[in-house]
Amino acid sequence: MRVRAALAAAVLLFATACTGGSGPDAVPPPGDSGIEVDTPELRALKAAAGVEDCVPGTAITALPAVTLPCLGGGPDVDLSTLQGPMVINFWASNCGPCRVEMPVLQEFHEAYADQVPVLGVDMLDGYPGKALNQTRQRGATYPQLADPGGDLLTQEVFAKARGLPYLAFVDAAGEVRGQQLGGVTSVEELVTLVEDALDVDLDPAR
Repeated sequence: MRVRAALAAAVLLFATACTGGSGPDAVPPPGDSGIEVDTPELRALKAAAGVEDCVPGTAITALPAVTLPCLGGGPDVDLSTLQGPMVINFWASNCGPCRVEMPVLQEFHEAYADQVPVLGVDMLDGYPGKALNQTRQRGATYPQLADPGGDLLTQEVFAKARGLPYLAFVDAAGEVRGQQLGGVTSVEELVTLVEDALDVDLDPAR
């Protein structure tokens, strides 16, 4: 009961932070949402947006053993198989600051994907088609998982994810070494956050 109560409180915070309360864009309830994120229409939207496929990992890391579907079709991914360093971004189509942040993440992805890749997670979003349209409008091509039921919010490692957008900076062992709420507005800001959290020196010339 405590876990369900905590998750319900987190969902309420997400709804307040991203939509200002109720309405047509309010987030769905946690758990088994029943939201389809892999349909022929969504696959077509993903292809039109040029979003890269999700790639399951082969490692065993400290990230939670939660398997999520790929937004718009593709292989499911068990987070615990993913090896960093990497940036994980929680976002949703009804989140205004997420739309501002998305081009920054894309610019970072284009410059540093071979050193610190970006992985998006469309979180508690009842509108996967709208989400894919936003990736197309903003040119965001980094891979996107979907968590319409908020499964990751039950994991202690993401306990600080109290709103969107949210960034987690993950090291090679799968440990979250830094977190950022509220979004970033420039690549320079993101580079500083990544370098400080993960103790890396990013080289845009690579």
